[in-house]
Amino acid sequence: MIKKILLIGCIIISSIAHAQQGKIDRASKDFKNLAFIDAQELYLKIASNGFTNQELLAKLGDTYYFNDDLQESYNWYKKMFDQYTGTIQPEYYFRYAQALKSVGKYEESDEYLEKFNSIKGYASITEDSTDEPTYLQLIEFQSGRFTVENAREINSNAADFGPAFLDTKNQIVFTTSRDTGFITKRLHQWNEQAFLDLYTSDVEMDGRLSDARRFSNVLNTRWHESTPNFTPDGKTVYFTRNNSTEGKLVEDANGLTKLKIYKSELVGNEWSEPVELSINSIGFNTAHPALTPDGKSMFFVSDRPGSEGFDAQEAFATSDIWVVSINADGSLGEPSNVKGINTIGRETFPFVSQDYILYFASNGHSGLGGLDVFASTIYNDGTMGAVVNVGKPINTPFDDFGFIVNDETRVGYFSSNRPGGRGDVDIYQFVQLEDLRDDCEILVSGTVTDTEAKTTIENAAVVITDAENNVIDQTLSDSDGKYAFKVKCKSRYFIKASKEHYTADEQLFSTPRISEFINIPLKLTNTKIEVAECDDLAEILDIGEIYFDFNKASIRPDAASELSKILAFLELYPETKIDVRSHSDSRGDDTYNKMLSEERAQSTRQWFIDQGIDSSRVTAKGYGESQLVNNCSNGVACSEEEHQMNRRSEFIVSGLDQYSNCD
Repeated sequence: MIKKILLIGCIIISSIAHAQQGKIDRASKDFKNLAFIDAQELYLKIASNGFTNQELLAKLGDTYYFNDDLQESYNWYKKMFDQYTGTIQPEYYFRYAQALKSVGKYEESDEYLEKFNSIKGYASITEDSTDEPTYLQLIEFQSGRFTVENAREINSNAADFGPAFLDTKNQIVFTTSRDTGFITKRLHQWNEQAFLDLYTSDVEMDGRLSDARRFSNVLNTRWHESTPNFTPDGKTVYFTRNNSTEGKLVEDANGLTKLKIYKSELVGNEWSEPVELSINSIGFNTAHPALTPDGKSMFFVSDRPGSEGFDAQEAFATSDIWVVSINADGSLGEPSNVKGINTIGRETFPFVSQDYILYFASNGHSGLGGLDVFASTIYNDGTMGAVVNVGKPINTPFDDFGFIVNDETRVGYFSSNRPGGRGDVDIYQFVQLEDLRDDCEILVSGTVTDTEAKTTIENAAVVITDAENNVIDQTLSDSDGKYAFKVKCKSRYFIKASKEHYTADEQLFSTPRISEFINIPLKLTNTKIEVAECDDLAEILDIGEIYFDFNKASIRPDAASELSKILAFLELYPETKIDVRSHSDSRGDDTYNKMLSEERAQSTRQWFIDQGIDSSRVTAKGYGESQLVNNCSNGVACSEEEHQMNRRSEFIVSGLDQYSNCD
């Protein structure tokens, strides 16, 4: 009987395992065909039954990662790294680093990106010095220059992105996966959404968008059309489309359909049949065109060989930004990779403003998570300026991309899958309040530290002034003691850090003629003095004796100099009280000496009050000759100097402990 039960159990287990393997095989096939949503559903069913391994966790994370749901991909990548560290492929270190950023784990993200760079032999991202500004500081430094709101009037419950200005900028053309209303609904297997089409919208006087409608039945087909870009006269459009011929998709050797850039001319009121550009290929993607204002060059995105992130062995190559010249007859030159812009990550969705600033999205440059928008100046010789993260609120831990701006009105639009939108991806409108980074701008940063404790100082006041002592900017050091300022090139400045109970540090510096980062560490010395009830300030502050002339109670100039040290202490520590104790020498009548010392004590107390110390903080008492410091008592022959030692004052700390007795 037991054998039968065991046999039945084995059959059941074998059947379950066979069923799970069948699901795994179907999921793997869907994944290979880029049907990520179908694969995801199967992987989730398998995982819910308790069947997981490294490959399943990796691919399940990928189904979310490649659909731009980094927060959900984080959960599955984390399980994989928790269970299988040591056998994980390098690309997952990069993907996990991106996912970690999306949930705000920036330090951990940097650690995994550093591991990825180490494995692949890439340059380190770690700052050379702890005094260098972190990328998060640089992002904060650039933040706050835009107001942003959702363009709800045109967004749908699907994906809306990739806006482009048309002609006079009174219209935009954008990309959408919304339901077109056709009887046959075509879904793309990658994300189970409708294929992309081009729509247009009017730009109102205040920059708001309205009246979204299909752009052109000639340009829109059964397959993907996206990311248009128009010549300044609005008569030529370049846009992205699936590789297709006569209405049918064309696949490469791996069964994948690549993206190509097409061109169409406006003839009368109709767009001509699009023709593909010479830079396209069946073997790699060419997409997202962006013309320069003069129409002589076109930036675009491609994963072709020669890209920074290109790896023929990896299933999903990253993309770079490329540029190609446009000849007078409309033909194209030889494409070149845009140096200084591209990374091992993904660079995409370029746009060139009227001011010749290249805006693009990247997950390879340091950002807040997902795709962030970056900017770089295009110089006359074709070289590129420093890459700058445009900051918040354009950028978030989610995907932010497709940035365009009208330099005249300073109104623009971009796309994001941040929470709070109507659909998977929404178009947002913004007003640019300040210019982007100038061609020459200096970032001054550093860390405020305690010279003795060797620790950083939080909330130190850091002020920067120009050569005429005008305050340029001021801030408080952060929890790591760091600060940062933006200043001009070719100028002289003073920078000063201060904090209560510390000596200030001030430095003079000059800025160079070119943009760069300047590090100025500021070091403060702790001056706080610890005192206890009944301590004598004269001893703690190393104050000389407060001497009085013979038979007098007035404060001598040398005594006032010493008293000033105690005055400074009382001003610095307003909670401290003192008891002034005055003593006389033994010469003269004992009663008279008691009276004289009382007068000296009260005279000293009054001196403090005259200097601004509240009377409640100072008490005084004369002790006469009752507490001599040497043997010069009545009848003993002593020198004047020996007698003077007995004519003194003490400054006893009081008021800190109500139960103490200092007598």
